[in-house]
Amino acid sequence: MSERRARVVFLVRVPGERTEAFLAAYETIRHQVAGGVPGHLVDQVCRSSADPEQWLITSEWESLTDFETWERSPEHRELVRSMRECFTDARSLRFHVHAQTPTPV
Repeated sequence: MSERRARVVFLVRVPGERTEAFLAAYETIRHQVAGGVPGHLVDQVCRSSADPEQWLITSEWESLTDFETWERSPEHRELVRSMRECFTDARSLRFHVHAQTPTPV
């Protein structure tokens, strides 16, 4: 059986004074990842409607192995450094996609 798609979730806190730097770093990262990291499918950054310092970053991958290979690379550590410097707290979760609704035509 082939490995299933994966969803990676980061729940992070970004103080208001670091928001602009965080979003600028995210923009740089997302374009570079989308442009050439094997297995990357899509990502999103979301801001809490109840707490403006709470952010959610999600990404979908062909497999968890693809994500973990990218995460262990020196390029990853260097690329995400500026974004991680904006966090005061971070939590990471990894999931295999079990089921999905069909995409509307």
